[in-house]
Amino acid sequence: MKLKLDENLGESWARRLRDDGHEVDTVLSEGLGGAVDSSVLDAAVRAERALVTLDLDFANPIRFPPHQTFGVAVLHVSDRPGRKDLELVMSRLIESLARLDLTGQLWVVEPDRVRQYRGAAEDEE
Repeated sequence: MKLKLDENLGESWARRLRDDGHEVDTVLSEGLGGAVDSSVLDAAVRAERALVTLDLDFANPIRFPPHQTFGVAVLHVSDRPGRKDLELVMSRLIESLARLDLTGQLWVVEPDRVRQYRGAAEDEE
C-alpha cells in the first residue's frame, strides 16, 4: 500500500513499513514539517497515499472525512509512548494492512484492536 508517515513517526518506522512491502514517503522528506493538518492530509491525497499518524486530530471524521482520502490510520498510544507502545500499534497496523483495505477509511489503531470508521457507523475489528 502507498503510505505517507506524519512527522511524528520517524524514519525507522518508514523503513519497517517498507520492509513489509509498503511504498512509504514521509511528511518530513517533503518539507512539510510543521504544516497544518489539512495541508498534510491534502499532500497525502494528492500523492494517492494513506496517512499514518500519531496525531489524534485526524481521528475526527467530520473534520477529515475519510471517504475523501486514501485512508487515515491514527496510531493511538499513551500520552508518553515508549518504543514498546509504538511497536505494538505498528504491529497491529501492519497485520491489519495485510488483510484489510484502508482506502477511504479512518482506522484508530490500538494495541489490541483497530476501530474502523467507514462512513455512518464505526465498526470494530
